[in-house]
Amino acid sequence: MSIKQALLALLSTGDRYGYELRAEFEAATGGVWPLNIGQVYTTLDRLERDGLVSRTDGDDARQVHYALTQSGRDGAAAWWTTPVEAGAPGRDDAALKIALALSVPGVDVAHVIQVERAAVLARMQDLTRARHGSGERDSAWALVADAMIFRAEAEIRWLDHTAGMLAQGDLRTDASAAQSAMSPSVSPADSEAGR
Repeated sequence: MSIKQALLALLSTGDRYGYELRAEFEAATGGVWPLNIGQVYTTLDRLERDGLVSRTDGDDARQVHYALTQSGRDGAAAWWTTPVEAGAPGRDDAALKIALALSVPGVDVAHVIQVERAAVLARMQDLTRARHGSGERDSAWALVADAMIFRAEAEIRWLDHTAGMLAQGDLRTDASAAQSAMSPSVSPADSEAGR
């Protein structure tokens, strides 16, 4: 989710100033994605430049309130009915670590997997406790926590799958496996031609 869309969505319920927008964003996401106030104001400046928000002085001369223009209201309404595009695959540090462990001689890959699994399980338990501790009063936080818990469960499943493949011998665990995967394949005819 872009900060731009989040701010448009929050402004669709009424005028706000920057600090209110930041506080409401963090409350709605359970504080999982802290938002820098500078990022809020930079985004608001861009939204104003693009004709999606307008700026007015608030009751206090130091506060500037932002309101949606008609284009901003249209943009916020369209966002609710547009599916989120899948982003480019991100770097998965655990997958990279395990892949490197497979290619470095002497590394106990099964132990690396178990260390990662224990960390993910602990994170999932912390999230579950926090989610249940919040009660049903904060459905926005519960929704965010559930998404994070389900992702952690998927990571545990992947780690278990990887450990099973390792135990069955389906994964090669030496540097030559990594080297053969990285070097271009050369056919015997190419090899003869090169002599």
